[in-house]
Amino acid sequence: MNEQDAIIHVVDDDDAMRRSLVYLLDSAGWRTKAHASGRAFIDSYDGHVPGCLVLDIMMPLMGGMEVQQILGARTIDLPIIFLSAHGDLPMAVQAMKRGAFDFLEKPCKDHVLLDAVGRAVRQSIKQSLDQQQVGAARKLLNALTSREREVAACLAAGDCNKTIARKLDISDKTVQVHRHNAMEKLQVHSTAEIARLILMAGEKPPPA
Repeated sequence: MNEQDAIIHVVDDDDAMRRSLVYLLDSAGWRTKAHASGRAFIDSYDGHVPGCLVLDIMMPLMGGMEVQQILGARTIDLPIIFLSAHGDLPMAVQAMKRGAFDFLEKPCKDHVLLDAVGRAVRQSIKQSLDQQQVGAARKLLNALTSREREVAACLAAGDCNKTIARKLDISDKTVQVHRHNAMEKLQVHSTAEIARLILMAGEKPPPA
């Protein structure tokens, strides 16, 4: 996954401004998709392709702040660069508190917008890769049986085989079998790697 895969969504109800922004981004080598309204964007965005959203804050029917709220409610982490012709400081503060990537005033200098877009796309790609790693870690862990998962969690917590056997009330040999199977399924070679997988999946190993 790289910057060439990203899509820059431009949402502005002003036709001339929308065309100008798309032309600038296209000229800089970005893939773009234009939307004439917040609703048009919300209805067409699937949330799977990394990129960013260049979003006008003042639009009829559905303004930029409402678009931001909807994306937040759907737990979509698409970086948002707000554009405002009014320079409303309280609105900018509110947008940033809600997680906006940047807030720029119209007219915005080309290099300022392009710099913001570049930084936003890099953040989006990193988030997407992180989510893929989390998904891969969870898939591996979900392949374990319940007993293998218990043994793996104990190993991640630093327990030795004898301690695990005592905790789970099973024999040392049974622990060895589950340990071997778990490490094979998780495709790891050390307990440290098991711990990293569990943490990457968003889980916490049990206390020692």
